[in-house]
Amino acid sequence: MIRWATHILLLGALVLLGACARPELTDFSEPHPDATVERIFMATQRTPGQQGQIFGERRSTRLNFAQVDVSIPPTHVPGKVERTSGVADAAQYFAPLGIEMFSGIRDFTGALRREGGADGGILLYVHGYNNTTEDSTFRLAQIKHDFGIDGPAVLFSWPSAGDPRGYVYDRDSVLFARDGFEEFLRELRGLGHSRILILAHSMGGYLTMEALRQIALKGDRHVMDAIEGVVLMSPDIDPDVFRRQARVIGELPQPFIVMTSRKDRVLNIAEFMTGRKPRLGRIESSEEVQGLGVTVVDFTDLDDGGISGHSAAVSSARAIEVFSGLEQQIREDGGALRDFVLQGRDRRIDAALVLQ
Repeated sequence: MIRWATHILLLGALVLLGACARPELTDFSEPHPDATVERIFMATQRTPGQQGQIFGERRSTRLNFAQVDVSIPPTHVPGKVERTSGVADAAQYFAPLGIEMFSGIRDFTGALRREGGADGGILLYVHGYNNTTEDSTFRLAQIKHDFGIDGPAVLFSWPSAGDPRGYVYDRDSVLFARDGFEEFLRELRGLGHSRILILAHSMGGYLTMEALRQIALKGDRHVMDAIEGVVLMSPDIDPDVFRRQARVIGELPQPFIVMTSRKDRVLNIAEFMTGRKPRLGRIESSEEVQGLGVTVVDFTDLDDGGISGHSAAVSSARAIEVFSGLEQQIREDGGALRDFVLQGRDRRIDAALVLQ
């Protein structure tokens, strides 16, 4: 009876994760005069040309580099990623307009500088579990657009299966990709990008911490000092593992922000799939990371972060309203945030939002 109950719960978990089946695009779209175009730069350890995708789920030891122009419709609602299948109508949906491949890291960083990253400043996004290239590219375009980020936005796309049944595959892919991510950070620093702000979602937080741990173990402060802030959004990490990683890293880049929600249904499922081990993105209190130089932002009381609550920081209109300009504020002021709870519009937001 217990075995059957477990199977039913696991099936229900997978149904939830796959409930919103992703539409599949079949080609690039024609631009629309009223749409906004965001350019997304990409470094990936995926291999090209699988299942109709630009990059698929198979793993590559070689880093590939590209830039993709993403059209955002004039009817776009902040926090949403409006999608469809087939060839997307750019008047109504997010749509890829074209892709340019780069032969290597030098051509890639040259394009970054032409885009406005001459001072070395970039936003580096690391996606989470169950993401295709299209998923993460569109999400980063939405973040860049909705948060008003002017500088270059770079996606590090590790080889997720893009399938809700691929949780174990994805965790293995994180370990596969950590050397490549470390190499990418080192190459960026070596080619003059000295102001890197990392935004990592879900299992991407695990990848980020593993790469930073490796850099610290090699004593490479030159690379670590180029990271001017880290934001872990709904991190899918065992808190015991995170504390150990943080201790090995030593002095964490500042600010170092962990965004949590006890209503995160995806992390609740991850806890079930990992033997009921709690995840960092659902911790009960900031005391669980006390003394590590970590700021906790609690989204539990936010009521407009989507059905799963797993992307509330970037999909909630309220969160976007509060956090717009945070990236610029981090770059200009540095320092650290105090812990705070983000609440709904009808309730007070703690004034500790201001950087110290």
